[in-house]
Amino acid sequence: MKLIVGLGNPGEEYDNTRHNIGFMVIDNYAKQNNLKFSKKNNGLFCKVINDNSFILLKPLSYMNLSGTVIRRFVDYYKIKNEDILIIQDDLDMPVGKIKLKYKGSSGGHNGIKNIIENLNTNCFPRFKIGISNNKEIDTKDYVLGKFSKEERDKLNKIIAFSEDIINDFLNTNFERLMSKYNGENYEIK
Repeated sequence: MKLIVGLGNPGEEYDNTRHNIGFMVIDNYAKQNNLKFSKKNNGLFCKVINDNSFILLKPLSYMNLSGTVIRRFVDYYKIKNEDILIIQDDLDMPVGKIKLKYKGSSGGHNGIKNIIENLNTNCFPRFKIGISNNKEIDTKDYVLGKFSKEERDKLNKIIAFSEDIINDFLNTNFERLMSKYNGENYEIK
């Protein structure tokens, strides 16, 4: 069983904000594959049982408590850390850039920090999506802000493209996935 988690904040006021890119990717994948969400353990999830069984998850706690929700699913379904994919925003990359990473610090991302604390490790697959950064705006206000039309056009392409990354995560080893998707070829202009 694999667990694919999109990070975000619950509530309409956070829809389409920079910090909710993980939710957007999960929502798109569910829609494209006709999956319906159920509620359990303070998360919205879809469970698919087949040759590549997996769960899509949107934690309903706020971002900085995401790890608590993820931990409940990991424990209940006995999911290994290498079988978790966290989809997150990244302030240090430009809009349009993606990166797959297996381990590392939180980089100041409170959701990742809480996941590391709850899983007791910094070793788990991550799918990072650049949201850029505007140093003239307070970070909290920036990540909770909406995308511009130009940014949204790039992100719509990334969100559509993310379906391939998720499908590959379900079917291949993460090292191969990083080799395939990390690099200049995967920046949406």
